[in-house]
Amino acid sequence: MNLEKMYEMQKALDDRIIREKGLEGQDLLPNLILALQVELAECANEWRGFKHWSNNREPRTKIEHFCPTCDGTGDENNDINLQYLEEGHATEPYSECQDCNGSGKIGESNPLLEEYVDCLHFILSIGNRLGWNDTDTIDDVVVQHLISDKGFDTAKTFSCLLSIAYGFHFSNVEKRTYISLFTTFFELGNKLGFKWEQIEAAYMEKNAVNHQRQQEGY
Repeated sequence: MNLEKMYEMQKALDDRIIREKGLEGQDLLPNLILALQVELAECANEWRGFKHWSNNREPRTKIEHFCPTCDGTGDENNDINLQYLEEGHATEPYSECQDCNGSGKIGESNPLLEEYVDCLHFILSIGNRLGWNDTDTIDDVVVQHLISDKGFDTAKTFSCLLSIAYGFHFSNVEKRTYISLFTTFFELGNKLGFKWEQIEAAYMEKNAVNHQRQQEGY
């Protein structure tokens, strides 16, 4: 995984946000810490394994997205035909939707991976903010994450990450705490079944989306 490149990409995004939102000189670290905790909770919600009260505890790793033009029917005349049916008129013949080639679908996404990568964005931001983005040191530690697994189950790993994140609110926090955050985060990724290549590709894609959001006045 090219952590150096991701740190650079995250800094470029954060610098843009600070510049365009007029946030120069503000202490944004508390916001980044809370944002990371929120994203970790959202990731856990997509994992669902802690919900012992539910019959649906399978991770949400695949959601199909239906074409808005034809409302998933594959028929470009779907909307007008619904109106015609309500009015008692004869419907138009089937016309293959050009936006989805008649399939009714425009792709699929992995909500669990998306939330995991959202967490990574804020971990990188925190590292940049504190100047703890020495990739040589972090790479050496992260590479060991498979053999240094703390033995926690997935639910405890989520809780551990939330606790580590809270520690960044204190002025005496040390770099080793940040490395522990990164290591535990990749242990979580391993437990969730993600490969480094998947994580990196998903990060690049979401980073581009975030830039586009800024362009559109998000």
